[in-house]
Amino acid sequence: MTKTIVFLFLGVIVLSCTSEKKPKFTGKKPPAKDPYAATFNQSVKMFAPLPDEAVSEENPITDEKVALGKMLYFDNRLSLNNTQSCNTCHNLNTFGVDNNPTSQGNNGGFGDRNSPTTLNAALHFTQFWDGREPHVEAQAGGPILNPVEMEMPSEGAVIDRLKGVAEYVEMFSAAFPDDKSPITYENLKKAIGAFERRLITPTRFDDYLNGKSDALTAKEKQGLKKFLDVGCGTCHAGALLGGDQFQKFGVHVDYWELTESKEKDLGRFNVTKKEDDKYVFKVPSLRNIEKTAPYFHDGSVSDLSETVKIMAKAQLNKDLSDAEVKQIVTFLKSLTGEVPEELKK
Repeated sequence: MTKTIVFLFLGVIVLSCTSEKKPKFTGKKPPAKDPYAATFNQSVKMFAPLPDEAVSEENPITDEKVALGKMLYFDNRLSLNNTQSCNTCHNLNTFGVDNNPTSQGNNGGFGDRNSPTTLNAALHFTQFWDGREPHVEAQAGGPILNPVEMEMPSEGAVIDRLKGVAEYVEMFSAAFPDDKSPITYENLKKAIGAFERRLITPTRFDDYLNGKSDALTAKEKQGLKKFLDVGCGTCHAGALLGGDQFQKFGVHVDYWELTESKEKDLGRFNVTKKEDDKYVFKVPSLRNIEKTAPYFHDGSVSDLSETVKIMAKAQLNKDLSDAEVKQIVTFLKSLTGEVPEELKK
């Protein structure tokens, strides 16, 4: 009798211990492991969320400067015949571009390079396709005096025109209160630069980088993984997915054989005269790339899928399938943001 009681007691202990090791059934399966966890970990190391604005110690952003810069950005009076503004070629209603291969200037002629978007441009490490200017303030002054673009004859002619506008007299004084003569060409560039420093367009991809895993769909994550696996992130990294280095266009294949470009642009060589800089260009940002066609420095390709194929072949010597291209393009579309409404005309 005693042995029977002991065995029963031990059996209860064994059953009790065994039951504690089993998870309680709740009616729901435990969540599966995120199949793109490794992709996320790689992404946070390679990319970065966009900041709220592109800060500059040399040109502190103020609301007064931004208001003045906005007015200047949209003002046709900065061109010789009152026909062109910054917004003509960098239209904020079409993601900071005009969607033309090259842009038409004041005198009806066309430039020889595609007009890049002004959205997020202040975050680039240098400006223009050939990197000839260091920041957006320096860039802002160029097109106004360019004979193919806005065609104003001199800085003095621009300033004389602005001084004849009462509203500008008031706004320059408010934006640069410490200057005895605030209407200067340098201050014009600073004001436009301050305005552009707020043209920042975050997207769901930034939410993803900040830890919100469901900010991207499964297909977008799949496209991001393919983007990384193919090697696109070698050049298109950082907060802009580009915009932070120079690269030769056509590492493995001459670019004009793939793009069918009419002219062979020597790129940065035209600035430095260094042999190694032939066909070297600033790597463009992929932010809003879905909306900024046509592509490349000469606007020679209008289709984004074709552009991805060309880049893979020219830069990485890889022939992507249509399915692979579709995956990458799906991810790239997650980089499309919105221009802040208060900054649109």
